[in-house]
Amino acid sequence: MFIQTQTTPNPATLKFLPGQDVAPAGVFEFKSREESGNSPLAQRLFGIQGVENVFLGRDFVSVSKAGNTDWSMLKPMILAALMEHFSTGQPILLNTAAQEKSSENDSEVVVQIKELIETRVRPAVMMDGGDIVFESFDEGVVYLRMRGACAGCPSSTMTLKSGIKNMLRHYVPEVTEVRQVAD
Repeated sequence: MFIQTQTTPNPATLKFLPGQDVAPAGVFEFKSREESGNSPLAQRLFGIQGVENVFLGRDFVSVSKAGNTDWSMLKPMILAALMEHFSTGQPILLNTAAQEKSSENDSEVVVQIKELIETRVRPAVMMDGGDIVFESFDEGVVYLRMRGACAGCPSSTMTLKSGIKNMLRHYVPEVTEVRQVAD
């Protein structure tokens, strides 16, 4: 088994590509060992000192490190843990229900915003090892949550304020601003 690694715009996060499905039923983020009870893979990764966040995408795993940890020490340990987990066929998730919110009562504008985020924004953000999730729309303001490599990324503010805001305003004139929701 060969696992590729890619840097992300966030210097504290690396993207690992095992060459197989990781979480085809959705995306999952774990911010601590305590949150990772649903994922034996995330539990294993949190057993490595310096791992601060684990994000599971369709075909990748993004791992964020603590600020005082060096990638030269952490990356080989993460690769070894991933290799062992995938090569032994252990489950990645015990419950595969995606962590997504959806409402049948969404207004036409909200449906349009969600569709644009899902089809135009999320694929690009996932290529960088992260995710973006619609939280709400209120009085012209779209609230989005950044996850994985995008959470805490120095360029995420620029991504939100320029790229996403301009694109949403182009297609949905009701949008006046885009804000990031903090955890």
